[in-house]
Amino acid sequence: MKITILYFSETGHTEKMAGIVREGILEADKSIEVSLMNIINEENIDKDFINESSAVIFGTPCYMANMCWQMKKFFDTSFDCKLGGKLAACFATAGHMWGGADLAMLTVLQHSMTRGMLAYSSGMEFGRPYIHIGPFALMSDPDKDSETFKLFGNRVAKKSIELFSKQD
Repeated sequence: MKITILYFSETGHTEKMAGIVREGILEADKSIEVSLMNIINEENIDKDFINESSAVIFGTPCYMANMCWQMKKFFDTSFDCKLGGKLAACFATAGHMWGGADLAMLTVLQHSMTRGMLAYSSGMEFGRPYIHIGPFALMSDPDKDSETFKLFGNRVAKKSIELFSKQD
């Protein structure tokens, strides 16, 4: 099974959280192939890996209570990435607590559903801590929420295994 973590990071904050999500995925199952792709450069996007992935986890910094324009451009132009039927999940980084990270993540999930993906956050399925839409980290203290990001990756991996592992 393959899982893509597709994110934009210019300063390294969102990239750091993507790495922590990856740790959680590998804790769920070390045989999962995980690719981290920073869309800061188009050559970082391995479309074949995305097409073979069961899930794509999107990571965005929050700008003006929205996803970054680079992620919007990905959704608007990357039609050779076959997203339909895959699990979609999202995380964000934000400058402050009331920065609209929840709205940014909802926008990402809205675009992923428009592309035919199945939105997933883990919500209340696994109990506390609840991850309602997706985790977000404040850029001033990203380590504070690292365990939630790891747990998020773990839960997305477990749901991907449940939905997409071949049954005998």
